[in-house]
Amino acid sequence: MTDTLIPEATTDAAPAASYVDRRGTRHPLPDTAAEARVRADDRAHVFHSWSAQALIDPVPVAAGEGSTFWDYQGNGYLDFSSQLVNLNLGHQHPDLVAAIQEQAGRLATIQPALANDVRGELARRIADVAPGDLDKVFFTNGGADANEHAVRMARAVTGRRKVLSMYRSYHGGTATAISLTGDPRRWANEPSDGGVVHFLGPYPYRSSFHAATEAEETERALAHLEQVITLEGANTIAAIIIETVVGTNGVLVPPPGYLEGVRRISDKFGIVYIADEVMVGFGRVGEWFAVNHFGVTPDLITFAKGVNSGYVPLGGVVISQRIASHFDTVSFQGGLTYSGHPLACAAGVATFEVFERDGILERVRDLGTRVVEPRLRAIAERHPSVGEVRGLGLFWAIELVRDRETREPLVPFNASGADAAPMARVAAACKQAGLWPFIHFNRMHVAPPLVITEEELIRGLDIIDEALDLADAELA
Repeated sequence: MTDTLIPEATTDAAPAASYVDRRGTRHPLPDTAAEARVRADDRAHVFHSWSAQALIDPVPVAAGEGSTFWDYQGNGYLDFSSQLVNLNLGHQHPDLVAAIQEQAGRLATIQPALANDVRGELARRIADVAPGDLDKVFFTNGGADANEHAVRMARAVTGRRKVLSMYRSYHGGTATAISLTGDPRRWANEPSDGGVVHFLGPYPYRSSFHAATEAEETERALAHLEQVITLEGANTIAAIIIETVVGTNGVLVPPPGYLEGVRRISDKFGIVYIADEVMVGFGRVGEWFAVNHFGVTPDLITFAKGVNSGYVPLGGVVISQRIASHFDTVSFQGGLTYSGHPLACAAGVATFEVFERDGILERVRDLGTRVVEPRLRAIAERHPSVGEVRGLGLFWAIELVRDRETREPLVPFNASGADAAPMARVAAACKQAGLWPFIHFNRMHVAPPLVITEEELIRGLDIIDEALDLADAELA
């Protein structure tokens, strides 16, 4: 059992005064003894993902509230990564905590073959905000297995095997999901699903198509995709899966017309269009689903993370009538013991209530356009190490370069060790100043909780602005 931690109210990133452990006992911070226990247990017994175990030293976290979490020394960190871009409603949101507690008190769990009130209500609410006729929901435990099951549906419906996915993508760590992934995390896990084929998506700043404008990028990227389909054999391809806005691999916002073109191409060849919205769904870009921003309707939408801020693991697939009807008389061969877990769904229903009551989508759009975008544009002007800033809502990337003319990245692709040191120094400066950053390769991402206050947001951007002086120094 882990501690349930509740910080006292603090301002800015001032030290938290105390925390409450899992037995309900309040302890003052700093608490060096507790920190040592947590660190010892972690290092002795916890095996961490995506890590060389002897080369990491995870920070023991004592408490979290809103947009801030604290270590056992009482140091506060503005959470500018929303943990793993999932904590959309922040740490310890009282409505989500209360929903889980209430649900646990009346029905803690029930198997997915039975009907349940909160499971059904959450599915209905998701269907209500999904585009077009996507009105059925298959629940999973997270984003990777959502993508696994979406691909399984597409293959069953089309009778085809191949799936196209982008380079510069991440779709999860399980068998098919890691094969779909188009970044270095896939390499060590190959071969896995031999039916996956990768293609190049649009990236105007580093165009693979020698495009000079967004219109050219859209036209040429779509021509490339159609050529891949032709060369692979359209009648062999079940699905195309695309992160609506590419997440970890760069916050790549598709240029105008690209997703509409993917929809047309999918229809032309009878291919299922899967929108991976695991990271950008549920408010991250100021829409329930990011496809709504672009006016396109896919056949399947996968989700997780923001649906309940990760308070209890939950993901799923939103399914169009065409796909769902295939399984009216044909059994769908997929499922999970904890699909639509009541505790997770209760937090999901509460998430909808908070979004609607507090105008979360509207505030994300407002903060993104009024605060984040102009400030990042100003930061780009001030720092010669900034090649480009891009994003939507509360989801942005700052791409760092050694030379604006050549666009050479500040650190190489997939850099580690000494090669990655310049970005490590920028990250360390942010942490020292009280901000927990999201760093990936040569980019810093801005993805705070959607409930962040304007003052916290400005303070975090100030910290990034100052930390980028270290990136500028690399250019001297």
